[in-house]
Parts: sequence; structure tokens; C-alpha cells
Amino acid sequence: MNQQNNAAFEVESLNAWYGDHHVLKDNDLRIDSKCITALIGPSGCGKSTFIRCFNRMNDFIPNFKLSGKVIFEGQDLYQPQVDPIEVRLRIGLVFQKPNPFPKSIYDNIAYGPRLQGIKDRTKLDSIVESSLKKAAIWDEVKDKLKKSALALSGGQQQRLCIARTLAVEPEVILLDEPCSALDPAATSKIEELIINLKENYTVIIVTHNMQQAGRVSDNTVFFFNGVIVESGETKNIFTKPLKKQTEDYITGRFG
Repeated sequence: MNQQNNAAFEVESLNAWYGDHHVLKDNDLRIDSKCITALIGPSGCGKSTFIRCFNRMNDFIPNFKLSGKVIFEGQDLYQPQVDPIEVRLRIGLVFQKPNPFPKSIYDNIAYGPRLQGIKDRTKLDSIVESSLKKAAIWDEVKDKLKKSALALSGGQQQRLCIARTLAVEPEVILLDEPCSALDPAATSKIEELIINLKENYTVIIVTHNMQQAGRVSDNTVFFFNGVIVESGETKNIFTKPLKKQTEDYITGRFG
């Protein structure tokens, strides 16, 4: 991994279970700050469970258990004194399927800031405009902010969800297969947006699309059966992997 960057996360001996099902098995990983890290691997290998450990979204799943550490900026996020709501404000998650609220475009973006107690209309207007600009969708929606977010196309809805995440000023953005429901044109816009986001944010993306991982990420982590098989700079993982299992997956021999 890129050593000149500070680590955003240090994962130590991370195990996770859904009931008796052991999903993640003894994983260690360092994730660089202000970089894009892609998680790849076949379906059911634990990528989504892993990414949700970073903002404690798995807490909502009955019978979920975790052991080990997820250290963010020096603090283990699973210590009893850590407030998971605070964690989710600092570490935002964008889901696979766009999930705008059944509200106006404006109210979708203002939702988080209002929860944080921001009531001033001028301040909210500024946050809405700035978030939509950062998510590269302002020009498409600036004249219809009062219209329902559900009227937008799938690709626009996904960028709106990214804008909604940015509105609460997180430090990290988690993207769980953000393009899997989108067409190639919308996918291209999201990828361009992701690359731009790393100037200000640490980005972690789960993707089934190997070409996408190659296009957008600085570092890649290959999962198989709940275990991190190999991680490193994307160009090395794709051109000279150290493990045969990684090479077999990258070249399409399995998975």
C-alpha cells in the first residue's frame, strides 16, 4: 500500500458472524487516508459485511457478532463509549440500490443537516448547493429542487444519495456496489465523481466489476470466503499479484 499516506483505518484480527455463520475470518488491513480502496471478490465472500463494519451498520442485523478491532484515527470504533450515530455521521455509506427519501430533492439533502440542528434557511441553501455540486449533479437539478427525488433517473438518484451523504460533512465515504443497478453512461459519471472525491475524502468501494476497480482505485483488496487473500496497490494486484488465487480471480478462471 501507498506508504506516504496516513492510515484512515487499521483493521486487526477482525472476525464477524451472523448467528453461527462465520462471515469474516481473522482479517488485518490498513486503509490509506485520501485514497480509493476497492474491495473485490466473488459474491458472498464478505465484502459488504466488511465495508459495513467501518460505520457499524451491521449493528442493525439480529445475531450479528464481531471480534477484533476497527481503528479509525486512533480509536477502536467498537469500544463501549463510542456513539455509533456519531460514527455514521463521520463515515457515510451509499448503498447498492439508490434509496432517495420520498421527499423533494432539497429536503433529501437538507435532511442530515436538519437532524444536526441546522435550521437557518440560508445555511441550508448553501449546504444543499455545495453538496449537489460536489456530487456533480447541481446543474441537472438546480431548477427543480422542490420536485420529488423519486422522479430522477437511477444514475441521478445515486449521485443525489452521494450528495446526501456529503451534506453532513463525513470524513469517509463507503460505497457498496454503487453502480450495479446503473447503465454504462450513469456508471461513467459515478466513477468520475468517485475519483474527484478522493481529494477530500477517504473512499472505500465494493465492486463486482474488475474493470471498475482498475479504473478508479489506488489500492485493491481481494476477498475470498471471508478472508483477505491479498491487498496492495491496484496496479500490482492486477498486473503482478503475489498469490495464485488472486491471479485466477483477476483472469476470470473462477468467481
